[in-house]
Amino acid sequence: MLHETQNNPMISPAPSEENSPYRQLRVAEVIEETADARSIVLDQPGIGSEFAYKPGQFLTLRIPSPDGAIARCYSLASAPGVDGKMKITVKRVQGGVVSNWLCDAVQPGDLLYAMPPAGLFTPTRLDSGLLLLAGGSGITPMMSIIKAALREGSQRIVLVYANRNEQSVIFRGELDRLARAHPGRLIVYHWLESVQGLPGREQLAGIVEPYTDYEALLCGPDAFMNCGVEALAGLGVDRHRIKVEKFVSLTGDPGRHHVPEPDTALGPASDLAVELDGETHAMTWPSNQFLLDVLLGQGLAAPFSCREGKCGACACKVVEGEVAMDEDAVLGAEEIAEGWILSCQARPASAKVRITFDQP
Repeated sequence: MLHETQNNPMISPAPSEENSPYRQLRVAEVIEETADARSIVLDQPGIGSEFAYKPGQFLTLRIPSPDGAIARCYSLASAPGVDGKMKITVKRVQGGVVSNWLCDAVQPGDLLYAMPPAGLFTPTRLDSGLLLLAGGSGITPMMSIIKAALREGSQRIVLVYANRNEQSVIFRGELDRLARAHPGRLIVYHWLESVQGLPGREQLAGIVEPYTDYEALLCGPDAFMNCGVEALAGLGVDRHRIKVEKFVSLTGDPGRHHVPEPDTALGPASDLAVELDGETHAMTWPSNQFLLDVLLGQGLAAPFSCREGKCGACACKVVEGEVAMDEDAVLGAEEIAEGWILSCQARPASAKVRITFDQP
């Protein structure tokens, strides 16, 4: 259960499905960041390496409700090797059932259920110049990246952080302390809509132009990220040095997923070879099953989170053959052209397919 002491309609028993991907985490602390944002610090007793994570990754929480389980993804604001406990930060969304419940009801000692950390929004290298563009609660994964890079690297980190007004700046005190502790290494540009208006492409380009040789990471509202990507592209930044984090609300619970029985109605099964964690695995791939389901059914620890084609945690690359995807809210046209797919949405489209999760 989420609350052990309150009669709350959101409460339901812990996931009881066999082989459930969810694990129990205890709330250690709740921190009020702003009037509409809370950080939730989590203990992970007995879990150990299963919840090891990279800076910039997220947790998928299972929130029971009267209408069934709801799943939502929340970025980790803590940094591995820096913070002793994991921390997520939640900002209220108008009409948002989960965000408002997490901000209003969760207290120290309560239990939450989460899948292991996932996500690809992490720097290629921590010891390189980083340009971070964040809007609103998009600062959450950036805090994880900033703290890890300050600890592990020696290069400059530049943060452009846009908010409505001064009162809505999450982590302002922590950012100020980090900037003072690392003069010259952490540079923070605050953009306040109440003072400067909405940031435009030209304004962002003027700020980031000195840092176009840095790896760029963007997280925030779509309009802000689109503006940032356009500014970077206009300055000639290679798209391979630009990473964007985009979350879409999930419609179901990825921990409870029906896998259809193999059926040849859509065509014969394909021969599949998968490179995962340094090993190659051979198997058949039924035409009516998603790649992720096939891999999990074989007992392989393939990465995933949302199971809806909305987070990118299960991204892999087609080395040989062809596949078709049902849904995709993450990959761009150029990435698809390079062979990237989402295993949770991919079905075979050729007699032989070779996939790799192992990328340099």
